[in-house]
Amino acid sequence: MPVGTINDPRIGIALGGGSARGLAHIPFIEAMDEMGVRPSAIAGTSIGALIGSGWAAGIAGRDIRELAYERLGSMNGLFGRLFSLQMRSVKQVLREGLSIQLDAERVFEAFTPADMPKRFSELKIPFTSVATDFKSWHQVSFHEGLIKPAVAGSLAIPSLFKPVHYHDTLLVDGGVVNPLPLDAAAADSDILIGIDVNGDPQDWPLGRVPSALDIGLGSAQIMMRALTSHMISAYPPHLYFRPFLKSFGAYEYWRVREIVKAGDREKDRFKRELSAKIETFISAQRKIS
Repeated sequence: MPVGTINDPRIGIALGGGSARGLAHIPFIEAMDEMGVRPSAIAGTSIGALIGSGWAAGIAGRDIRELAYERLGSMNGLFGRLFSLQMRSVKQVLREGLSIQLDAERVFEAFTPADMPKRFSELKIPFTSVATDFKSWHQVSFHEGLIKPAVAGSLAIPSLFKPVHYHDTLLVDGGVVNPLPLDAAAADSDILIGIDVNGDPQDWPLGRVPSALDIGLGSAQIMMRALTSHMISAYPPHLYFRPFLKSFGAYEYWRVREIVKAGDREKDRFKRELSAKIETFISAQRKIS
């Protein structure tokens, strides 16, 4: 950096996985939009990859909010849209039968705008989508090529979604290996931000025995919490936010307004803390120059 030059910090942000709870990412995107701050890199896992790809394409946070309200705002509307995805091709249903597993690529199409870019090179902000290769048991990070299969693979929650075949990989949910991809957002970042939407342990009423589904989802959350702790140790973020999402189930997307509101509660504090980090960074440059 030439002497006397004052640069804005390069901000890398990791958007974590958490199924429906990931809708709480939206207010943080709005906050940066309102501050006039643009990240230099976005990385996302699962729903963080879906929302992050839209942000990287140039969709404003307020528009992501409205899109979420429109397409997820009622249980009937949500399940009607998902059912229509399954029944899109009568010929395919007759040939293959009706699968209870969702097609992640069709879900990507249904919940993104029609003019969504096709390739990573068309995005306005560098973006990385993190998925898991079921064949090798390794993390796969995509930052070039086609967006849809990369993000769909990151979304493909095991059993609920069909795995996504892309190149030589068989992709499932990125949260299996990396629920908060700080590593993918850290390179060349002066300020690293992590938004963790995994949630917290539920308060079980006395005498209630968790169902098999409860145990399965809760066990996944426990695994993701442990993986996130290791990632934070390896790539400590300068700002780390965990909205309070305890009362929201993994698949309660129809509660979109409540979930986004939970993120709204952290919005002002996020703005203050990010402003302070930016000012500290710029002040340090002034001292050097």
